Amino acid sequence: MFKNLHHKKKKGQSTLEYIILVTGVVVILIFFLGPTGPFQAAYNRTMQQGTNGMEDMANRLTSSR
Repeated sequence: MFKNLHHKKKKGQSTLEYIILVTGVVVILIFFLGPTGPFQAAYNRTMQQGTNGMEDMANRLTSSR
């Protein structure tokens, strides 16, 4: 009987640890992938560089006529 009670405590502890771990991962993802996170800033820079490159090429093509 005591063995079964110990098993339930262990299972509850494992579940709680899993929930804490998942919560931590979600918080980290929200931080990094959020609108002010470092990945969003890098993505915006990359998109801006690509857009600038396309605009430069379009301007060169337009002025070469």
